Amino acid sequence: MKTFAKIKHIWLLIALLITAVTVAACNPDNFKSSAAQVPQVVTSILSDPKTFNFPLNSESPNVFGLIYEGLITENYDTGGIDPALAESWEISDDKLKIVFTLRDGLKWSDGQPLTVDDVVFTYNDIYFNKDIPTDVRDVMRIGESGKLPTVRKVDNRRVEFTVPEPFAPFLRSATGYPILPAHTLRESITTKDSEGKPKFLQKWGVDTPPEQIVVNGLYKLERYDTSERVVFRRNPYYWRKGPKGEAQPYIERIVWQIVESTDTALLQFRSTGLDTIAVSPDYFSLLKVQEKQGNFKIYNGGPAAGTTFILFNLNKGRRDGKPLINPVKSRWFNTLEFRQAVAYAIDRQTMINNTYRGLGQTQNSPISVQSPYYLSPKEGLKVYDYNLEKAKQLLLKAGFKYNAQNQLLDSDGNRVRFTLLTNAGNKIREAIGSQVKQDLSKIGIQVDFTPLAWNTYTDKLSNTLDWEASMLGLTGGLEPNDGANVWNPEGGLHMFNQKPQAGQKPIEGWEVAPWEAKIGQLYIQAARELDEAKRKAIYAETQRITQENLPFIYLVNPYALSAVRDRFEGIRFSALGGAFWNLYEIKIVK
Repeated sequence: MKTFAKIKHIWLLIALLITAVTVAACNPDNFKSSAAQVPQVVTSILSDPKTFNFPLNSESPNVFGLIYEGLITENYDTGGIDPALAESWEISDDKLKIVFTLRDGLKWSDGQPLTVDDVVFTYNDIYFNKDIPTDVRDVMRIGESGKLPTVRKVDNRRVEFTVPEPFAPFLRSATGYPILPAHTLRESITTKDSEGKPKFLQKWGVDTPPEQIVVNGLYKLERYDTSERVVFRRNPYYWRKGPKGEAQPYIERIVWQIVESTDTALLQFRSTGLDTIAVSPDYFSLLKVQEKQGNFKIYNGGPAAGTTFILFNLNKGRRDGKPLINPVKSRWFNTLEFRQAVAYAIDRQTMINNTYRGLGQTQNSPISVQSPYYLSPKEGLKVYDYNLEKAKQLLLKAGFKYNAQNQLLDSDGNRVRFTLLTNAGNKIREAIGSQVKQDLSKIGIQVDFTPLAWNTYTDKLSNTLDWEASMLGLTGGLEPNDGANVWNPEGGLHMFNQKPQAGQKPIEGWEVAPWEAKIGQLYIQAARELDEAKRKAIYAETQRITQENLPFIYLVNPYALSAVRDRFEGIRFSALGGAFWNLYEIKIVK
């Protein structure tokens, strides 16, 4: 799902691990045989790309981790930061400036030089451009004023970033975003359409011929067949070289097959149509006994870095004079005891045992367990272990009551019933939703669980805001500030109480709760704190507030499991990066 969230270096992880399959409308065997001599990876995704324009993207999977790079990148072996387009950098003593030196001889996929001018253009003209609605800008805002860094050219190979105050995640969070081509995009920024908006907003949609999309990453787009596949070809101008000076990546082509069924994906992997597949818990036992016979290995990275949760629409606003949410239901959702009761009523251990086949652990925090800023329950984080009696007590305390049929009513006699949405085609999500429906019926709540097609689902969540409750997830990582746009009340991913974004209809009467504002303030405070112990304490407080107030009701943290064919050499599996995070150095040996 929109694993709306960490924007930077998780694209490859999500894109390569989300399961789907070849479509029946074409013959995958014909496609495979026609490319038999080409070193390639065939994997799968659940849905079509939504855009080829990175700043306008907020979905995963997406293509950008394969086709773009930034100045730096993350190393998922060490958790550290590695050079990418920049070969080196220097941080000033006062921590307010970073000067990057670009590699010599960088080129775009069309052969044009990639220069400091492209870096300055990308940040100043696109990411910092208020006329371009992008989640990137939210993550890069600094301090209470929300100021953005300044970016200026020093000379032909050096570029300087300056922040108005110390910003602890500056290097990791702000400088790894894709650098975009000024020579191709500048005109679309300066030229306006009939509504006065930059033509950039219509640039590089999924209907754009792939050869027109200029990139700087390992691969370039070669082909996109709607509802069938996305094909990537090695970028001949990519900068990395192997130990003997040979061009990287070694794998010539990446193929993403597009379907909407994880069951069919499993069949396709077992018949060798796919080279890798995310191993969901219900597939684990079946695949584990077939490892040797099927010439693959199942990698286990421990707890996955992302989150899965249920959230209620807490938005009290109105659009065109009409409440976004039925006022009766809005009162339920905005009652803390109601949200806490729902959390206590969900049997997460049974979810682990049944849906996840024991391959997971309960989840209680928005911050990944791999992060040094994660606060564990042992350290005092509040948890909501299954307790129906406590759930009912909370509801009665809040003024709810039960009728003779044991159905939950509010104080005005309204039956408590709401619709829970998720994306269709994900068996795990659908199984979770079915259990949530059953669990909440035990405290008298009727849940209408409704999986929707991806486009319909994301339109409701992001645009119309016409939803009551939802189940989805966010990707994770080491740096909490990468999720700042989730916790900033005005952030583009503040989905439980969404403020309208650029280009959307206004909302009247939008309110921010005190605890909600406090989390946003703490994220600002943590970002400016350079003392690691103090920074950890601030993020601990944010986790305590989220678990007390439950804007998200966290569910289960499954283990990161992937099956990969034995013919690949150089796999360094990581829960944070998956099997192919180091794709540039992976080889095919069989």
